Amino acid sequence: MATLRARPRLRVGSMEVLVGILLVGAFAATRLRNVVALNPALSTAGTVFCGVFVQAVPFLALGVVVSGLIAVFVSPERLARWLPRRPAIAVLAAGAGGAALPGCECGSVPVARRLFGEGGATGAAALTFMLAAPAINPVVLVATAVAFPGAPKMVVARMGASLLTAVIMGWIWSRWGRAEWVTRRSPALRTGTESRWEVFTEAARHDFLQAASYLVLGAAAAAALHVVVPRWVFTHLAANLVLGVVVMAALAVVLALCSEADAFVAASMIMVPLLPRLVFLVVGPAVDVKLFAMQAGMFGRAFAARFAPCTFLVAIGCACGVGLLVLGGGR
Repeated sequence: MATLRARPRLRVGSMEVLVGILLVGAFAATRLRNVVALNPALSTAGTVFCGVFVQAVPFLALGVVVSGLIAVFVSPERLARWLPRRPAIAVLAAGAGGAALPGCECGSVPVARRLFGEGGATGAAALTFMLAAPAINPVVLVATAVAFPGAPKMVVARMGASLLTAVIMGWIWSRWGRAEWVTRRSPALRTGTESRWEVFTEAARHDFLQAASYLVLGAAAAAALHVVVPRWVFTHLAANLVLGVVVMAALAVVLALCSEADAFVAASMIMVPLLPRLVFLVVGPAVDVKLFAMQAGMFGRAFAARFAPCTFLVAIGCACGVGLLVLGGGR
């Protein structure tokens, strides 16, 4: 008697959830439009949300395509061979490599972990690359220029502060870092059975769904700030730069936005001065809640508990220093 094959279980993943939400929104579009049109607060929030999301999506899509291509053609082992042997020079080279190789911060963490474990690359250079790649790559800088069309100095300030943060953290690790803090092993290499197309599509799909979810969260937060928060709060933030810097740095950690889309969220906060918004753009790609979790998983809790707070303070300091020099602390 032939045995019946068990039917495969239906798995609901992020793609299915996204499609379901889109279908619900499409069928309820008319009703939602009427509700929003009759409520001024919802109308303002909807306008801000759509403006941020629509502007950011093309750069997000471009970023994940480039990230997928890097996953296919640029292996961590090849990057390790390109780095100089001397730690100080390797840190600078890793910072420059981060500018030339676009990638989401979610993808830079496993690449940095693989580089960290290779004999041809120092740990300091690996960590520098992890911080530089998602913050100063061409896609992010172009997106920042589009988001801040009237403030070209914002692009220069972001690039300078983010690169300085990455290099300083690399030098700090080379001086005071301890190998015993890294308690997790490097992730296993790919078996080589996957085709390049499979690797590309999986990397692009993963990065897009993860980054898009955080973009929705960021756009919703920007819309809520325009509607829910009283105007006197923003007046107080504008009058007190120190408070504004602290609030925007904390917001960057909590929102955990993708670096290819965070500039549009920051640009929408026109009630906040440029310097705190620069802090938001520098801190976000360097340290946030999702990066802390990924670093703890890839490097170990002992590493993340030391590296993340130090990065947070260095990023704030670099953003404030470069911002005061380039932006003058103005609006």
